[in-house]
Amino acid sequence: MKPHDSIHLTASREAAESRFARRIAFCLNESAQQVPHDVAERLRFARDKALQAAQSARTAESAHGVGIAASGAAILGLSGSRWWLRLASVLPLVALVGGLLLIQEHQVSTQISAAAEVDEALLGDELPINAYRDPGFFEFLKSSGNE
Repeated sequence: MKPHDSIHLTASREAAESRFARRIAFCLNESAQQVPHDVAERLRFARDKALQAAQSARTAESAHGVGIAASGAAILGLSGSRWWLRLASVLPLVALVGGLLLIQEHQVSTQISAAAEVDEALLGDELPINAYRDPGFFEFLKSSGNE
């Protein structure tokens, strides 16, 4: 997912939440005329207290470097430490490429050592030259290599 896609999804989610909140506020405002005055005052006081708590929570989050990701998970980090995130996302790719290179190197060395063993066996034997031309000689080499 590209970074601007994430921003777009976050913005559309926030817009949907805002529309939902406006609908709830409209419904509550319609029924507010039916609420007695003392209940309305308690609700106003509770609303003010909730807004103050939310403001202090936002201030504390920014001071401690705690944020909320788009998935809802809490993220702890310092502002300006985005290079750690990039390094952490590139590190598995580097490990994968390194592993593939090591596997390729192992395969090449295995093939070279197998070819060297065949050459050593061919050069070490005292066979006449016509034996190398025999069509069954290659089959003999294959069958002796599997033992």
